[in-house]
Amino acid sequence: MKNNFNLVATAAAGLESLTARELRDLGIETKMDDRSRVLFSGTKETIATANLWLRTADRVKIIIGEFPAKTFDELFEGVYALDWAEILPFGAQFPIAKAKAIKSELHNEPSIQAITKKAIAKKMQVHYHRPENVPIPETGALFSIEVALHKNVATIMLDTTGESLFKRGYRVDKGGAPIKENMAAAIIMLTNWRANMTRPFVDPTCGSGTFCIEAALIGMNIAPGFNRDFAFEAWPWFEDEIFKKVRDDAESKANYDAELDISGFDVDGRMIQIAQENALEIGLDDIIHFKQMRLQDFHSDKLDGVLISNPPYGERLGDETAAYQLYEEMGETFKPLETWSKYIITSDLAFEKHYGAKATKKRKLYNGRLRTDLYQYFGKRIK
Repeated sequence: MKNNFNLVATAAAGLESLTARELRDLGIETKMDDRSRVLFSGTKETIATANLWLRTADRVKIIIGEFPAKTFDELFEGVYALDWAEILPFGAQFPIAKAKAIKSELHNEPSIQAITKKAIAKKMQVHYHRPENVPIPETGALFSIEVALHKNVATIMLDTTGESLFKRGYRVDKGGAPIKENMAAAIIMLTNWRANMTRPFVDPTCGSGTFCIEAALIGMNIAPGFNRDFAFEAWPWFEDEIFKKVRDDAESKANYDAELDISGFDVDGRMIQIAQENALEIGLDDIIHFKQMRLQDFHSDKLDGVLISNPPYGERLGDETAAYQLYEEMGETFKPLETWSKYIITSDLAFEKHYGAKATKKRKLYNGRLRTDLYQYFGKRIK
């Protein structure tokens, strides 16, 4: 089996540059193409490292091949030409989990999936000298394959991750409409808390505790994938000792003695209980301070803090009027915190009007297909 792979890390729209920066921080060279794909290459150790350490990405995929495909015949031949026997062991399960077509002659995604599956199955039958009418049983390890067509070029990929990287493995419960873990980590990475992680960090509408837990993982340099499994671990050609080495290295880099000041508050006592259970699940229950409290009751004499909030809206709050009232209360409550930087994420374009202040800076992000804005209010410098 070869040990040099062309790879791509996928991320939500607007977060690709953060994912690329994370990879560079891991010592992995990257490039971005005109489709905002984060491309890199490396060994099996690179695959394990990227999956274990990436906080902002969704998945890490191997690019099996790319070729022009304007017709289904070209798609079949292009897929068939790839060296599937090197990737798929005899008896492997290889669902075509996803097909996506943009600006291409081929656009029927179920048909793209079916043709791809047929081409791989045919190649495997020929390689293993099986009669044409006797399919190879798919009872072995799972290899999830994806097809992306862009401007009539097909990219065939193999997912190394399994469940999306936002699933860190610490959610015991989540409550209503939580922010995804990788989006929360990305927002934290966009704040000025990253420059000095001993500063107070507060989420006054913490819900199930995602921002606080992700901040603690960052502050203690704990790999976000340390508490979960990955698809590549089940592959016969991916040696166990490679991932053990990467895990052991991550463990040695964690700073469990880091002094952090992280607090989360929520008016809903049930959400505070869930947040505490989630923190306990990943062993951070003695690091983060959670308390039931109304947002309006929050105050602090500390200086130079960082406040992050994903205020409840829609499903979590009930109606627009209540949301606007909450924004007004946020503006009044946070106003005395002059040296604190505040970062508030919401899809409500009327936020600034009701909050009562124009943001220092705004950044457009996408939470799934939902456009949101990160409203950034920078604190006054301490002289």
